[in-house]
Amino acid sequence: MVKYIIKRFLMMVVTVLIIATLTFVLMHSIPGSPLDSDRTTNPTIQANLEKFYKLDQPLYKQYLSYLEAIVTFDFGPSIKKPNETVNSLISRGFPISFELGMVTIIVALISGVILGTLAALRHNGVIDYLAMTFAVIGISLPNFILATVLIKVFAGELGWFPAATWESPKHMVLPTLALATGPMAIIARLTRASMLEVLTQDYIKMAKAKGLKPWRIIVRYALRNAMMPVVTIMGTMLAGILTGTFVIEKIFAIPGMGKYFVESINNRDYPVIMGTTVFYSAFLVFMLFLVDIVYGILDPRIKLHKKAGDAS
Repeated sequence: MVKYIIKRFLMMVVTVLIIATLTFVLMHSIPGSPLDSDRTTNPTIQANLEKFYKLDQPLYKQYLSYLEAIVTFDFGPSIKKPNETVNSLISRGFPISFELGMVTIIVALISGVILGTLAALRHNGVIDYLAMTFAVIGISLPNFILATVLIKVFAGELGWFPAATWESPKHMVLPTLALATGPMAIIARLTRASMLEVLTQDYIKMAKAKGLKPWRIIVRYALRNAMMPVVTIMGTMLAGILTGTFVIEKIFAIPGMGKYFVESINNRDYPVIMGTTVFYSAFLVFMLFLVDIVYGILDPRIKLHKKAGDAS
């Protein structure tokens, strides 16, 4: 177990380092300087700014400073917002993005598992057909299109929910629905397929023969094993939801990380771009690691040290 954790930790460090390096190379491959847009800046002031932000140094020195910023988690000031540091932008925006992402994944997980279980228990019935039809629509419909429809119908025409900002639970409803529909549909389909397979296993038939209550068989025996495929994709799904919030945050004017990330790209704000990218990368890689641990806990037949050996 300890060896597995150490190997996975080293893999996380290498992954984040690769992402950070690629981000640095891509940012500096773009011609020009992030200060070029400041047309009112005279050459002397611009030279001082380049020195302050270390843009006048050779690329290898800038890269080493960048690695030092990652290790110390101090990405310095924003170029376009001199009074703001990258750390302060992350500390202000990430909790909102994280809250939206967590609410979304909880809604998608609970509703998807319930929908998929009901579809499997009513296989080839009306509930099954309705659930799978909804799942196909949910997978096919992009979240930004769904967000626009939700705003038009429930905020514009019906006036049930506010169309923008992030101030109360009512503000969370529409963006959560826009983000959760796709993942919920995927989870529902996976749960249904897995439940149909599990319900045919001998231990389920034995449990029924012993006279156990149906709800106990479903919850205690069938659902636990049926959740394995869902747990497997939870890491990548969580990553997709958290990074997908950028578009939804822009549509609903949510002051999360997406707002600062999009602005930094438009303004070529190197510290913000690289800081937010590394932060998100480290967070998402860590979440994937946690999913691997949970996967092993749910299925005791999986030996973590064997998985680590296979990976090597």
